[in-house]
Amino acid sequence: MPSLAPSPAAGPVAADARALPLPLIYALFLVSGAAALLYQVVWQRSLFALYGVNVEAVTIVVSAFMLGLGLGSFAGGKLSKRPDAPLPLWFGLVELGIGLFGLVSLQLFHAVGEVTAGAEGLATFLLSFGLVLVPTLLMGSTLPMLVAYAVRTSHNVGKSVGMLYFINTLGSAVASIAAGIWILGHLGQSGSVLLAAGGNLLVGGAVLVWWFAGRRAGLTPAAD
Repeated sequence: MPSLAPSPAAGPVAADARALPLPLIYALFLVSGAAALLYQVVWQRSLFALYGVNVEAVTIVVSAFMLGLGLGSFAGGKLSKRPDAPLPLWFGLVELGIGLFGLVSLQLFHAVGEVTAGAEGLATFLLSFGLVLVPTLLMGSTLPMLVAYAVRTSHNVGKSVGMLYFINTLGSAVASIAAGIWILGHLGQSGSVLLAAGGNLLVGGAVLVWWFAGRRAGLTPAAD
């Protein structure tokens, strides 16, 4: 069964130059984590326009994020157990999906407000919750994918899991501080979402370019 890494051998990925370097994985995941937190801040503020500055808007974003990240992590973990899983390919596609959703997210929230104008609060809540849940499912799947790939590359479970959690948390913390101090004040909601989406698209595009370049060079076999 062919492996996911740019190596002609099956089984775990050899830790060599043909694999996606771990420092690059960490850098990409730092950007991904920062983008996720920036979305959370902006979407919460966007929902304030629907609900006002109250507990409902906060509840929707926080609960949808927690549920989506949990379910996405569970699904990503299950998929990552496949020995032939093309994890970099999946990760790149997921990042592109998050970025594309991010590009239209504010318009979607605005549309929810128009569609549910005058409707019961439950309808608005469910639609808004569903919108936030979709991208967070994708976000949640990225960590187990990268952990599985890093483990196959470095053969060090503890280091791989610990570093990726640290990097993801660091990205979220930096984005949280930057959003409050500078990003939202200078870019506004639209610009902030574009910045986050650009980060996802950059990460996804970089991984996919590496993946397909490796396949073209005969280093990354297709997953059967």
